[in-house]
Amino acid sequence: MLDRASTFARPGIIALLQSQIIPVALDQAYERRQRDAEGDFYRLIAGQGPRHDFEATTQGFYLATASGQLLFYMNNRDPEKLERLLREKLAGLESAQAVPGSVAALEPGATDPRWDLQPPKGGLVVRVRAKITGGYEAPRDRHQEFFQAARSRDNLWITAAEHQALVVGEFPQSLVLRMARFHLVDNTRGEPPMWEPEDVQTAEVTMDQGVITGRVALRTTGGDRTYDAGWRGHIETAKGQVTRFDLVVFGDFSGAGPFTPNPPAGKFPLAVAFSLADGSDSADALPPQGARGWVAGYLGAGAK
Repeated sequence: MLDRASTFARPGIIALLQSQIIPVALDQAYERRQRDAEGDFYRLIAGQGPRHDFEATTQGFYLATASGQLLFYMNNRDPEKLERLLREKLAGLESAQAVPGSVAALEPGATDPRWDLQPPKGGLVVRVRAKITGGYEAPRDRHQEFFQAARSRDNLWITAAEHQALVVGEFPQSLVLRMARFHLVDNTRGEPPMWEPEDVQTAEVTMDQGVITGRVALRTTGGDRTYDAGWRGHIETAKGQVTRFDLVVFGDFSGAGPFTPNPPAGKFPLAVAFSLADGSDSADALPPQGARGWVAGYLGAGAK
């Protein structure tokens, strides 16, 4: 979301992506680990760059030919620099007449099941967005302004059993705990640490005639991160299916993680909104961040 609002909001870059480049957004934590054709092709490209240790992050921007030749790599959100490099490399291809006429399609073959995660059959996908609604000091520059205004995006997976519980008017505790541990996080500036089971001090949710209310108190053992918030929402059903899932959790957050630095000082207001996905957004197909590499642990988070 940060890149869309900053780097990829530049008109020149948008024009290149629409006319000369096929844009691909992916989670490198999956791709560098996948033992299948997709993972092999990603490692072919990334292995030519400076981040070629696939036991560590390979995050960044890559420009490559369809055959897998890396043209350049950078890990900087400076839109002016990115556009300049894109244009230089594309012009170099044209002048060298190095653009291939055709490239054989990859044979996809079987996918790596550990990293080809699919939503639970009979369950639900719910969009999750988080935003800090106040507490920041005035931004020093445009870059900091982007970070302070950022909204995150993730997906919540609900199992078939939990789906049916919601249909009959129950909000299962397994769902409450999954939402608390993996989705009530400050992921607005980067990848957040998730909450451990022992961090859940209070997680109480009730549903009465489709109206959801509740409270949550999350606190690390050392108290370096906390979140105390209330829940309010609505669920509607029809013909044995949940047709509406709208919920907001709002309260005071404090602290940061290794990859979410520079939050507002002290306690600050954090809102996390949940809404039923309908498949109209390509991001609806993405697995939850908390399910990365261990979907069974994510879905079984309610078993303390």
